[in-house]
Amino acid sequence: MAILAKEEAKRIIDKVLAFSKADEMSVILSGNRTGNIRYARNSVSTSGETEDLSLSVTSVFGKKSGTSTINEFDDSSLEKSVRRAEEIAGLAPDNPEYLPVLGPQQYLETNSFAESTANIKPDYRAKAAFDSIDPCAKKNLTAAGYMEDTAGFSAIGNSKGLFGYNQLTSVGFSVTVRTADGTGSGYAARDYNDVSKLSTLSATEVAMQKALASSTAKAIEPGKYTVILEPTAGVDLLQNMMRSMDARNADEGRSFLGKKGGGTRLGEKLFDERVTIYSDPQNPEIPGSPFAGDGRPQEKVVWVENGVVKNMYYSRFWAEKKGVKAIPSPSAFIFQGGSQSLAEMIKSTERGILVTRLWYIRAVDPQTLLYTGLTRDGTFYIENGQIKYPVKNFRFNESPVIMLNNLEAMGKPVRAGGNLIPPLKIRDFTFTSLSDAV
Repeated sequence: MAILAKEEAKRIIDKVLAFSKADEMSVILSGNRTGNIRYARNSVSTSGETEDLSLSVTSVFGKKSGTSTINEFDDSSLEKSVRRAEEIAGLAPDNPEYLPVLGPQQYLETNSFAESTANIKPDYRAKAAFDSIDPCAKKNLTAAGYMEDTAGFSAIGNSKGLFGYNQLTSVGFSVTVRTADGTGSGYAARDYNDVSKLSTLSATEVAMQKALASSTAKAIEPGKYTVILEPTAGVDLLQNMMRSMDARNADEGRSFLGKKGGGTRLGEKLFDERVTIYSDPQNPEIPGSPFAGDGRPQEKVVWVENGVVKNMYYSRFWAEKKGVKAIPSPSAFIFQGGSQSLAEMIKSTERGILVTRLWYIRAVDPQTLLYTGLTRDGTFYIENGQIKYPVKNFRFNESPVIMLNNLEAMGKPVRAGGNLIPPLKIRDFTFTSLSDAV
């Protein structure tokens, strides 16, 4: 029952709307089946599967709103949930930024559901874990990993006739491999909508190679270095940047897109001219939902083109205040990148550092997007186009805005964290200190 068909979802939403006595009502109905398996020290520790189906009702009187959530679907329970939402709305203060719900919308067709993922059973998860654990055990390495798969749907509707429905599947896998003496560590992560694209064995082999290659790391002086950020490293800083492209924050001077004294940097060239970033819910590699949570259609949007900021995302309230289109924030993004492989990028590097992963990232200054954090799970010194030896991990202080102005080369984009990210070669990346952590 976790995944309802479109017709059944609409029937339930229509029934709930019919109970309403409010000025307006919106309904969100969602469900999923989620399975997982976790292992550490080459042994499975937990596994399981859950199903969830829930309905959220928001009732509005004027500018007062109240929300209730329920997971029982008989008529009496549904009506009780509506009455409760109306009761809460009656107690709520006015929301001065409330806007009336949207009417019917046209949504793109997306292909975010894969039967292969929806049909995953416990024996598949066990085999996926075995394919990761077994090669590590045979080489006296220790693996710790986690795989989670989800198949679900979301449906939205309101009292003005809006209705949207979408099915989604996803599978994510990550593994950390350590050497027996604990001096070497490697990491790999994969995520897809279609599990037929996932090989836990091949991902683990990458982590194994990094673990073996990163033992007995040497300490080198911190400072400014040319770095190659693998997609698993670059994605964290880039996601933080994309999450900071809210128009209101820029207009109010609270983000890197705001100008001192007022105004925004929309239309300005802030990055290297090779930087183009866009979102597209119909992209076959990262298909997404056709609608945002408030019912606005998700469409293809160019955020940065040839280094120029082309769009920011808006709440409906702020867009109406500014008299512009209310573009919702993207669920995922595509960094256009280049055509080189990671190996080709390394070969073209005279002197630099290869970074597998960043972690423990924290904001230092939101107005410049300065972040600090650490490298981990495989950091290597490159000389004359070859990886020479592993190096101790660093703490970094860097801004993705500065980083994308110091761009030297880009590789072919691959999926990382639900986005398409290329490996990036960056000059003058700032490492401030060493870390003894592996």
